[in-house]
Amino acid sequence: MAGVQGVEKSAVARAAVLVVAAYVAAQMLADIGSLKIAWVAGFSIDGGTFIYPFTFTLRDMVHKLLGRAAARTLVIAAAAINLVMAGFFALVSALPPDPTWPLQDAFVGVLAPVWRIVIASIVAEVLSELLDTEVYHLWVTRITRRYQWARVLVSNSLSVPLDSLVFCWAAFGGVLPGAVVWSIFWANVFVKGLTTLVGLPAIYLVKGE
Repeated sequence: MAGVQGVEKSAVARAAVLVVAAYVAAQMLADIGSLKIAWVAGFSIDGGTFIYPFTFTLRDMVHKLLGRAAARTLVIAAAAINLVMAGFFALVSALPPDPTWPLQDAFVGVLAPVWRIVIASIVAEVLSELLDTEVYHLWVTRITRRYQWARVLVSNSLSVPLDSLVFCWAAFGGVLPGAVVWSIFWANVFVKGLTTLVGLPAIYLVKGE
């Protein structure tokens, strides 16, 4: 019996490491991708939108595996990591380039942080992911532990619009025309909604409550 429990705990630990790593990686890639504003199907959309929505389902998986406190800790830790990443890019961008290296301007132009976008992204992430955590927890403790797809769908349906609204207006409000900001917002919500549906079955890949 003890051996079986040990194997189960080991499996949960491995799953938790993989999901946490995937969450942090997706957060970082999304922040880097957000430096590109693309034009897709008539909408302006930041590149991070294509990967960021997976963080909500990954966060739900962490919640299921490790509980609400761990999910909250992960959200704050990922925000701190992204802030360190932006600071690191700023430091590297400021270093004088080797005279033979021709890509300094390109490197600085792409990766030197636009601090308004960085801060907007981190604030939006923290607010929306913490909301997702509380809605998910409320669902499993006050409503039902059945229908796991429903807990993910409900929590994401509230956190996704909040994330998009805060990020778009905090990052681009007053800089881009209002119509463009709303275009980015609606494109964000649409793509994130589709991604939520695609990633929905992932909640069944991990054991927990």
